[in-house]
Amino acid sequence: MPPRRSARSKSPAKATKDAIANAAADATATKRRPDAREATDEGARTVKAARTARGTAAGRGSARGGGSRGLTTRAIEDDALFATARETWRRNDGEAAYDGEVVRKIYEEELGGGRAAAATGRLQVLDATGYAERFLAVGARDRGNCDRALVMSVILGVNEKFRQGVDGFGAFAGEEGATAFRNALESALDAYASLTTIEKTACLMFLIKTFASLENEAVRAVALPLVSLPLWNKLSEGRLQLELTKHESLAKHHSKMLKKEAKTAKKAAEAGEAHVPIGERRESCWLVRVIDDFVSYASDATDEDGVRFCERFMELVIDLLSQLPTRRFTRTLMSDKALLVKARMVPLYTAPNGRLYAQLVDLFTFYQYFEIDDHTGAALKDEEVASAHYDRLLQLQRLAFKYIPKLKDLALGNCAGIERRKNLIQHLAVLEPEELFKLVTAQLRLVDPNDPWAKDPKFLLEVMVNVFEKRRSQRQMINSMPLYPNEDVLWNENIIPSIEYDGQGALALPKLNLQFLTMHDYLLRNFNLFRLEATYEIREDLADVLKRMQPVGDGSGARARFNGWARMAIEIPSNGVEVVEVCKPNVGESKPAAVTIEVSVDFKNARPDVREEWDRLRVHDVVFMLDCEGVGPSSSEAKNPGEKFGLRHVRGAEVIDIRDGYGTYLKEFRSRNPNPREDDKPPKTVTGTRRIFTLALDTAQYQMDVNKQKEGGENVYNRLNVLVRREAKENNFKAILACIRDLMNTDVSVPEWLHDVFLGYGDPSAAALLNTHEALHTIDFKDTFLDEQHLVESFPNHKVSWKNKAKKHIAPFRVTFPKPEDETQDTIEVESYVRPDPGPYPEDQPNTNQVRFTPVQVEAIRAGLNPGLTMVVGPPGTGKTDTAAQIMHCLYHNEPGQRTLLITHSNAALNDLFIKLLQRDVPARYLLRLGQGESELDTDLSFTRAGRVDAMLTKRLEILAEVEKLADSIGLNGEDVAYTCETAGFFWKIHVLAKWEKFTADFDASDEKNFVETSFPFKDYFASAPNQPLFLGKDKEEDFSRAKGCMRHLQVMFTALEECRAFELLRTQGDRSEYLLTKQAKIIAMTCTHAALKRHDFIKQSLRYDNLIIEEGAQILEIETFIPMLLQKNEDGHSRLKRVVMIGDHNQLPPVVKHMAFQKYSNMDQSMFARFVRLGTPYTQLDAQGRARTELANLYNWRYKNLGNLPNTQTGPYTLANAGFAHPLQFVDVRGEESTPTPFFYQNLTEAEYIVSVYQYMRMCGYPAEKISILTTYNGQKNLLCDVVNQRCTNHPLFGAPAHVTTVDKFQGQQNDFILLSLVRSKTVGHLRDVRRMVVAFSRARFGLYVFGNCDMFSECFELAPAFETLAKYPTTLELCVGEKYGACDRKTSDQGENTETIADGAAMGSAVNTLASQWQASQMAVHAKK
Repeated sequence: MPPRRSARSKSPAKATKDAIANAAADATATKRRPDAREATDEGARTVKAARTARGTAAGRGSARGGGSRGLTTRAIEDDALFATARETWRRNDGEAAYDGEVVRKIYEEELGGGRAAAATGRLQVLDATGYAERFLAVGARDRGNCDRALVMSVILGVNEKFRQGVDGFGAFAGEEGATAFRNALESALDAYASLTTIEKTACLMFLIKTFASLENEAVRAVALPLVSLPLWNKLSEGRLQLELTKHESLAKHHSKMLKKEAKTAKKAAEAGEAHVPIGERRESCWLVRVIDDFVSYASDATDEDGVRFCERFMELVIDLLSQLPTRRFTRTLMSDKALLVKARMVPLYTAPNGRLYAQLVDLFTFYQYFEIDDHTGAALKDEEVASAHYDRLLQLQRLAFKYIPKLKDLALGNCAGIERRKNLIQHLAVLEPEELFKLVTAQLRLVDPNDPWAKDPKFLLEVMVNVFEKRRSQRQMINSMPLYPNEDVLWNENIIPSIEYDGQGALALPKLNLQFLTMHDYLLRNFNLFRLEATYEIREDLADVLKRMQPVGDGSGARARFNGWARMAIEIPSNGVEVVEVCKPNVGESKPAAVTIEVSVDFKNARPDVREEWDRLRVHDVVFMLDCEGVGPSSSEAKNPGEKFGLRHVRGAEVIDIRDGYGTYLKEFRSRNPNPREDDKPPKTVTGTRRIFTLALDTAQYQMDVNKQKEGGENVYNRLNVLVRREAKENNFKAILACIRDLMNTDVSVPEWLHDVFLGYGDPSAAALLNTHEALHTIDFKDTFLDEQHLVESFPNHKVSWKNKAKKHIAPFRVTFPKPEDETQDTIEVESYVRPDPGPYPEDQPNTNQVRFTPVQVEAIRAGLNPGLTMVVGPPGTGKTDTAAQIMHCLYHNEPGQRTLLITHSNAALNDLFIKLLQRDVPARYLLRLGQGESELDTDLSFTRAGRVDAMLTKRLEILAEVEKLADSIGLNGEDVAYTCETAGFFWKIHVLAKWEKFTADFDASDEKNFVETSFPFKDYFASAPNQPLFLGKDKEEDFSRAKGCMRHLQVMFTALEECRAFELLRTQGDRSEYLLTKQAKIIAMTCTHAALKRHDFIKQSLRYDNLIIEEGAQILEIETFIPMLLQKNEDGHSRLKRVVMIGDHNQLPPVVKHMAFQKYSNMDQSMFARFVRLGTPYTQLDAQGRARTELANLYNWRYKNLGNLPNTQTGPYTLANAGFAHPLQFVDVRGEESTPTPFFYQNLTEAEYIVSVYQYMRMCGYPAEKISILTTYNGQKNLLCDVVNQRCTNHPLFGAPAHVTTVDKFQGQQNDFILLSLVRSKTVGHLRDVRRMVVAFSRARFGLYVFGNCDMFSECFELAPAFETLAKYPTTLELCVGEKYGACDRKTSDQGENTETIADGAAMGSAVNTLASQWQASQMAVHAKK
């Protein structure tokens, strides 16, 4: 593309038009391809509406969709429902009186009346008016009002709130709200039989959300009785007796329940009142009624409403079985009703429209037989499960031997011969139907004899097989599962639905709820979801490759030809894949131990830079091989890219090595060469374009392919014709999945104090040991407090009692806190002490803290120093990093024998925290930074393993030189005391310590004031120290204190030398770096991803650590938070961890989950931090921000409780206006139209041009480019902004590029002085409705925030109303103070300036910029003319 002239050389009007046109052309010509993962902002992080009482509002939608559009205030106010709301529940004369007729009319006319599913758009309009909170909840307080219309309206309203991501039960807050919820739920269950199918389905969804919200006290009080012991009243008599016999404690409770029931019945009879037997009450009957309905609906696969009911029913029972409190009694009832067998035998299971249902049944099967004791919650080992299985078989054999002669063969057979399904059916087939009925119902008591299904011999036979056949253990199933996705999973809509998933339907996916059954259950759910999320990303990459390569076939199955090319893929020629090695299976396994293949490709048609990218592949990188038939005659009917391009097989593999066509290994792989070169010969150079990839296949997948081939299938590997690579940073899924699978194959152990809280049970405060007897009674806070006044201010709720009396107490301080049993809980004892003299040299002086921590920060530091779990919520700018650094600093000094592991989500946050540590009194030799981001550390030191090893070896030489100097100073010239660390150690013990001990003994015996001055044995060595003379000879004790400081300097020196000794003895770099990791380093820092990737290596190297500190905890996935707790082996079955400190902010953006279904349905974006907060785990919220001006902080501080401002925000530059701007913040109204070059790739050219013009203006005002960041909420706009900046600014000597041009999501955790924010959307609000995204967007600026967007639309968004109330105080047209310069403006923020100029729009801004640029250009020409 030919270069364009800059717009600044043209007339203002033409320049603006041309600049817009040029930017549009650049955006089209140079825009990076919109990755499918960018479906919405930041890797398709889709909207999950904020959890806020303000509710959500969206446009009118269809019954099963329509919730994706934003709805403005104007649209709501024009709706007829809003007029009804104004007349009833939105009246301004107080709380509206409930009117049942209004509810019935709305339900029948607007919400379908049960005849049709309620339209999402109507529900959203009602929700926006506060219908549930202001009206329905008021009516439900009276049980008499709870008719069908009210109850169903409540249910539909709550379901819609949850669909939008809002807490649906927030409408039932308080005691009256709890009563309303109870009345609504109980009335729904009582009226269940009279409801329509659609209404029953809605009830099931309501129950699903109810049992998923047990952390809510009001919900828990109503829900748990529904899944308790009364359910067993519906068990068959025989099964009930069996269960009560097995559980003695339950038998006692059951007996008490019956006695109480008898007394109640007797009193009712005496009073002449009606009495409902316990077996007919809702808590006993509700689940049986729903099961009966399910069986009825599943028997008719043609009723679509019935099918949806069955899908939701399966979701409900899966959820009931996946939480221990709801599993205990429901599983037994489901087993007695043979629900699983019925679910498989109904017609829907095999019907074409029952595919999703069948997958849900498979998930139900998994939880029905989950390996756990339902009543104790103890996880069952494989041996215990096997033992129980054989006990059941033995019981059957004994019964058959004694009572059923026909089953003699079964009774005498071995277990292995009868536990298979086929054999069981053969043995039982000899029985007559009556005999089978008797065996199943009366003798084994597996089925209720009154069950209508019990008359069917097929059903009874299936029940027998289901109970007595041997099932593979969960561990075996996971180990046999391929880690790479294949063609069966990639485009399965029931497993990985389209990105447009709107939350309306059930999915065959596990959920991350508050509670988990066992550690294995936790790992398994995360494993499956992580695998599917990775599969989605891979699917999008493969679809992009296929689209670019354009495979074409004739439909006959012949090899496809390719009409295009892709940077990330290369064609595999015919016979280009060869299996070269298949290793024998390991003991106890059926799959090979390893399978190796070679793939030969030729890059003769590829550009050199593309070939170089392929050559940069490394060991363990993952590639994919495709069998693609190409576009054929039937491709027009394809439902997905896989079908369209004839994708038949997909196989993943891991790179082992790469060679050229002559067998020469690439540099990265030369160590694998079986014939290494001789020392006198140079290494061979890789030549030619042919490459041979040696790859390791997934052995489980290979075994599956071999088994299919034996059954008549084709050889998959002979058909593979495309080799695909992926970006390295997105291609670590296999290592993480392997890590999770390894954990499932081991006995995972977390600290005892964390176990129950981690699984979601018990007292949520049990893991926080701060207020228990295990808390530290006395804490040395080191340099946390700057002075005495700071300490007193830090404990406002305590009286300070000083142990040592003095007029003025000098830091540091030790604080003794009252014990739980002490009578006085409001008094703390404080002791000040004097730090020992560290030595005479400046480098001996420790770095000290300069931060004046707030009382809440001190509370967080105290909690972090105590054992147990510590949770710290840090709003933007409240000093999370400083608090974490101080915790680690104090831990290092107070617990010198302990090691700390530091984990963050991003490299940037890790480096920030690491730099803070370097500024504290923690020696660099004890710090280690692992991972790829170490090169970005702002320091001259290297903290990689290699860098630290080199530093230790260099330090060794430096100290040995000092040792030699010391030896010379005491008269040991010429002796080899500094030859090695060992000889230096002998010198320390024999000479240095001996002389010091003699000196101290003589000192005690001497009365001379100048004794130290004349007798200190090392004064010659310290003659080079500053501040001579060291000893004045006037005060004996003062001189002795200085002498001890000199000795401490020597002690530190020889201690460091002793630590260097291991590096001297170990000869290889690998041994040295392993020693550094496992022994030397006291603080080890890495990202959560690196921890997951390298866990196997850490375990192998026997890494040990005592404390775990996790920063950015709310941004890390559950499993990526859990893995760092397990990077070391257990000690005698117990975890070594003593502390876990989690720091984060759940009010900002959650972890990135790129697929909406996994995010909304499976809650995969739930972080462990947010889950713990939701469970009620105690946390400390930092309450004072020091980042932003007060005016900027008001945009988001309403999201936090009591968030104030630090004093620094009221002084200095915070009080001065932004040069050139009339206001410190503005929402600039821009009337540009959004565009979507590809789906979900949003751009707004008008906003982009406007923002870049403002940036240019700021640069001409003197603002440094590094002080300005341009943010946007969509990747499409980011790419457009980059193009405009590159064209107009990057290479221009006046402007240059800003510090960042990126998305809000990517900028989380970072900050800058001035932020220019583009909101992009002009039709709907989009995912900025998520208040968490708004908090991040508005909290990145310190001094100036200028937001560009459609003012009418965004200001009317309900979720953002509090923030836009603050923005509404400022004009919506940009106001400038022309002529002011950055750094020379002393105007206060309250002063809007005298020369204020209003900028009408982006064109006017472009004109102003061109005028200023022309003036600058003229001045530059004048300067050059003078030269």
